Amino acid sequence: MSIRREIRPMLHLALPLILAEIGWMFMGIVDTIMVGHLPDSAVSLGAAALGQVLYHTLAFGIGGVLLGLDTVLSQAFGAKRIDDANRSFQHGLLLGLYVTVILMVVIAVMPFGIGLLHTDPQVLARTGPFLNALNWGTPALFLWLVVRRYLQAFNHVRSIAFTLVTANLINIAFNWLFIYGHHWRFLTIPAWGVTGSGWATMLSRCYQAAIMLGFLVHYQRKHNYGLFQTKWRYEAARMKQLLTLGAPIGAQIFVEISIFGAVTAIISTFGALQLAGHQIALDCASFTFMVPMAISTAASVRVGQAIGRRDASGARASGWAALLLSGSFMLFASCVFIAIPGLIARGFSPNPEVIAAAVPLMFIVAIFQLFDGLQMTATGALRGTGNTTIGLYVHLAAYWVIGLPVGLFFGFHHHLGAVGLWTGLCCGLIVAGITLTTIWARTIAKLPAIIARIPEPLITNH
Repeated sequence: MSIRREIRPMLHLALPLILAEIGWMFMGIVDTIMVGHLPDSAVSLGAAALGQVLYHTLAFGIGGVLLGLDTVLSQAFGAKRIDDANRSFQHGLLLGLYVTVILMVVIAVMPFGIGLLHTDPQVLARTGPFLNALNWGTPALFLWLVVRRYLQAFNHVRSIAFTLVTANLINIAFNWLFIYGHHWRFLTIPAWGVTGSGWATMLSRCYQAAIMLGFLVHYQRKHNYGLFQTKWRYEAARMKQLLTLGAPIGAQIFVEISIFGAVTAIISTFGALQLAGHQIALDCASFTFMVPMAISTAASVRVGQAIGRRDASGARASGWAALLLSGSFMLFASCVFIAIPGLIARGFSPNPEVIAAAVPLMFIVAIFQLFDGLQMTATGALRGTGNTTIGLYVHLAAYWVIGLPVGLFFGFHHHLGAVGLWTGLCCGLIVAGITLTTIWARTIAKLPAIIARIPEPLITNH
């Protein structure tokens, strides 16, 4: 009954986050479509794809350290320790500044490194300016990321959805202006091609940060959380706590992103058709993955809030409700992929050979949907308890120790190509899903001990 009662508040928190995550992914899809309509689309798409993979792998690997805020902010809010949450937010901003500087320096020197790759010189020539444009949006990206953690921990998630939906409109407009170029009587905007897409993304992220700051001010005035009255005082212990919680999350994100990047690089050696089929399957898997990713964030917040108010039963119910919702959706997605794989693939390409290459991979996607949803959601629930390290260890073992070797074995030894590589990914995801769900089940018994380490709630008006 407690799990059933938790489903409604979990959905209330998760649905706007689902909309936000889909909005985030749609922004990248729009960039790809609009760049793909340039005259030399192959070169432009190659430059955009290479630049995005390099930037986002590093950005979310390095920036993942900020996700430790989910644990401390939600637990503090649940315990009614609003001043403690405000101080953690302040330190999160400082940490965001540190990672911004690190990432901007790395991206600035990256064109020199990628010049050593055996890649088409025309692609490399456009990747550098594209990366430079994205790089200028790094401060806004991390500012948005930190403010988002604060607002969602305080249950203000509709603002996040609104920001991502409207940012898509801004991104479309700037893409149209900067990619193709336009001339009016008194104004001429040059056609910057793929670099223009980078500037459009940069400006969209500046918009996101500005709107989120506006919502932050609004909610401070409405609820009197006292953030702007909280005096700044550097606390080394608090910064260490954020790093201890966040560093494994960033490493886990990097491990997960990089395995798909490695598989993409390997499949690219099998020829254009297999690569095209791989890209269609990857897009489909990534799209459905946005739902458990959002539910995972909601689980982290709900579990953390329950622990903060010393409610072991509530934390248990939140975790299982999130797993139930995520698993149900992914089972539905699996049925869709099994029922109409050809129709889905045809939406990406009318080429019968491309469709034929994608359909077998879609069946593999259908097999691992449930486990992919479970591993992501269990990771979020565990993050709410303060356990941010176990996901890193499980993903390292599941993807790199099990998944990649199995994929290479079937892909090369049995000559299955892309199907073999995806079989390895499927095995890794099954192992990760079962393992992390089992760890969550065992963590439930330890909730009283975890709660005992949380300070007593303060009685306030918030």
